[in-house]
Amino acid sequence: MPTSTAHHDQRIAEMSFSSVYPHYVTKVKKKDRTIAELHQVIEWLTGFDESRLQELINSKATFQDFFKQATLNPNAELIKGVICGYRVEEIENTLTRQVRYLDKLVDELARGRKMDKILRVDSKS
Repeated sequence: MPTSTAHHDQRIAEMSFSSVYPHYVTKVKKKDRTIAELHQVIEWLTGFDESRLQELINSKATFQDFFKQATLNPNAELIKGVICGYRVEEIENTLTRQVRYLDKLVDELARGRKMDKILRVDSKS
């Protein structure tokens, strides 16, 4: 497994959410999931409703700014598994781990996982 580096963490911090968001949309739509479901997942993790999400997209907020303004769901720590070659729960950099949480949730949505499982309604998930 690759290990996270300071350079990698900095690159993620400086990446704009608006540059990644269209990829999330494409990924979920390709698998017959909806933008509404994507927004539900993002809101669950960050607390951002649709209008706040749009403001962050329009302002080209970096992931650092995006997650600085987020109210992370207390169940986010239940998100586990491998995404982009990294085991999410082992990522030491807080911001990188938060971005990977989002990536993991989008991936689960695209893979057809049930929404209650994605949103960790049952804490055993």
